[in-house]
Amino acid sequence: MYYKYYGVIQLSTRTINVRLPEALYKQLEDLSKATARTKSFLAIDALTNYVQRESWQVSDIRLGLDEADAGDFASSKEVEAVFAKYGA
Repeated sequence: MYYKYYGVIQLSTRTINVRLPEALYKQLEDLSKATARTKSFLAIDALTNYVQRESWQVSDIRLGLDEADAGDFASSKEVEAVFAKYGA
């Protein structure tokens, strides 16, 4: 949920505690200093990118399973076209 606060959009937040391996924490700390960003900002940015990148895969898998359950399979001609396109 978004809240507008003095012209700036502010997200409502939830807190989680995350334990990091020492080496990863050190990398996060070094990156924070090098970029003048907080460790929290960098962690949220990394988690956001990861979740967005992985979520589309789950969505596509579910779509594929729904199509398979409905009996919607590619024809031999469609499969050959894909193989021809990618050189297989």
